[in-house]
Amino acid sequence: MSDMVEPEGWMTVPEVAELLGQRIASVHRALREGTMLGARHDNVIRIPTELVTRDERVAKHIAGVITLLRDAGLSPQASLEWLYTPDDTLNGTPAKALHGPKAREVKRRAQGL
Repeated sequence: MSDMVEPEGWMTVPEVAELLGQRIASVHRALREGTMLGARHDNVIRIPTELVTRDERVAKHIAGVITLLRDAGLSPQASLEWLYTPDDTLNGTPAKALHGPKAREVKRRAQGL
């Protein structure tokens, strides 16, 4: 059983597309290809808000970690669980740590899976 915490918020595919200035089809493609993570809630795909950013530096870390988790064989659901399971040494979840000075540490840990 996972100790996963609920993400701070969720965005729909159209909301993500609008924020990033992309077409809805591009967001669906990213989800299919595993370069973006989402989950189905009430038959609607939603993406955690912490995993959507226009900050290129943070976006690079997020994309890198998602790739490492996929390469380690984790499913999208297992990847979300890993990203949202609190870690005391990160002072929160890996997803939150990707936005701060511990982003490289999160990538290192994902690489070690």
